[in-house]
Amino acid sequence: MMSKLIHGLHFNNLRGDVFGGVVAAVIALPLALAFGVSSGAGAVAGLYGAIFVGFFAAVFGGTPAQASGPTGPMTVVFAGMFVLFADDPSVVFTTVIMGGGILILMGILGVGRYISLVPYPVISGFMSGIGAIIIILQVAPLLGHESSGDVVANLTTLPHVVSTPMVQASILGFLALAIVYFTPTIIGQFIPPSLLALLVCTPAAVFFFPDAPIIGDIPQGFPSMLIPTFQIDALTIMIEEAFVIAFLCAIDSLLTSLVCDNMTRTQHDSNRELIGQGIGNMVSGLFGGLPGAGATMRSVANIRSGGRTPLSGMLMGLVLLATLLWLGPLAEQIPLAVLAGILLKVGIDIIDWRFLRHVFQAPGADVIIMIVVLFITIAVDLITAVGVGVVLASILFVKEMADLELANMSVITKGSQESPLTPEENEVLDRNAGKLVLIHVDGPMSFGSAKNMVRRLETVPGLKTFTSCVLDLSDVPVIDGTSAMAIEDMLRIVQAHKQHLFFVGMQPHVTEVLDGLGVLSKIRPGHRYAHRLDALRHAAYAAGSTHSDDKATTIG
Repeated sequence: MMSKLIHGLHFNNLRGDVFGGVVAAVIALPLALAFGVSSGAGAVAGLYGAIFVGFFAAVFGGTPAQASGPTGPMTVVFAGMFVLFADDPSVVFTTVIMGGGILILMGILGVGRYISLVPYPVISGFMSGIGAIIIILQVAPLLGHESSGDVVANLTTLPHVVSTPMVQASILGFLALAIVYFTPTIIGQFIPPSLLALLVCTPAAVFFFPDAPIIGDIPQGFPSMLIPTFQIDALTIMIEEAFVIAFLCAIDSLLTSLVCDNMTRTQHDSNRELIGQGIGNMVSGLFGGLPGAGATMRSVANIRSGGRTPLSGMLMGLVLLATLLWLGPLAEQIPLAVLAGILLKVGIDIIDWRFLRHVFQAPGADVIIMIVVLFITIAVDLITAVGVGVVLASILFVKEMADLELANMSVITKGSQESPLTPEENEVLDRNAGKLVLIHVDGPMSFGSAKNMVRRLETVPGLKTFTSCVLDLSDVPVIDGTSAMAIEDMLRIVQAHKQHLFFVGMQPHVTEVLDGLGVLSKIRPGHRYAHRLDALRHAAYAAGSTHSDDKATTIG
């Protein structure tokens, strides 16, 4: 029964799931503490987020081997909110609960499959922007100073911070940074570099660098539930930030799900994953934890260690809970500079170096989108950056498609070997040169190209001298309302010149759209044909052709 309720659950891989869950917990512990401190809510909030999001996303999610918890992007959003509502943190956790509810709604509505439609340059831009924000926010604690949580404020104080470092904290911070960067792979297979940094630097701080700032008190025991709090005057901001949390979690989680699919040769359920992440975030917010999402690094570690089912993610949460209950006093001695060093590595890893390495070879439009989204993410906020990026990408895409559609429109006034016509059709055009014009559209017609198609018809040399016009839509699979109106404009232009207009080969969808908008009712009876040759012959006859083939076809 449980295997039906929990996606991908079985007990045939128990040993691998146990080992994978423990390894994922070991990796998650230092990151959870670091994210908690960075968020402003305290190290324990990071642990709560790792425990609850990790456990419940595994139980209710749709990616069996995924390990979830606080991530860099989610922490950046939360930290901004925590600064905004510093006087009432319960509002921030209520927003996390709301974000979880939106995720559940997205999963129920089947939005999961649409997340992949967000253009890659947009994802690249906001991920690199988030990485840059993490780096900016961690420079101060790395050097022994406090971080305000505001990007602009940190950039303003950066010269002072760099010029007046606290020596003891700086030594520990750079030591941690060196450990996470230069730990040999053979050692990293047995102990994650971030955990190694904690194990090396924390005792060093206790015995040799006692003046370095540390985490301090961490509440022990199981957390108590919070009462959701709403501020009416801040409700708009809360809703907006809740959507940011939901959108970012969906992107983060489903991208990680794809990584998990590739490694395990399985197929995740995207909508179920959104529901699981939503439940995890709601519970995390209810107990004062950070928002979370599917985390790539710990998911990969889980899979490589043998984890294949939700048991591994559930066990990760339970191991972290045990750590909170019994090892809290040890975690209190961890220097803040060490956590900053760990997070600097996280921020650098989040930046999309793959795209940046090819920025001079990538399409110019993609580079512009990425840069715009990156700077708006840093200077304004994530939701604005994504909105601007998606709109900009859509406009550029429509422009490219419109150019392609316009290029696929042929205006033919005489027979040619390069035209898409049969020899018989070429003969009809040659016999009636100067009297017939054939417009052939190959491919879809959309609003982007509709008006330009009309303008192109208007600029055809000698258009007013033609007697008949044949519009060939046989190769048009789809059409939208704007294009249908453009066809009606073409019909009006031809009628204004006292010309005959013949339609050819409209597919069912095209016929339905044109009929629904009343365009077909404006076509004269007998001027619609299934075959282009028949339409050309009738058009030639209407133009006054005396050739026997044209006349015979018409009379017949």
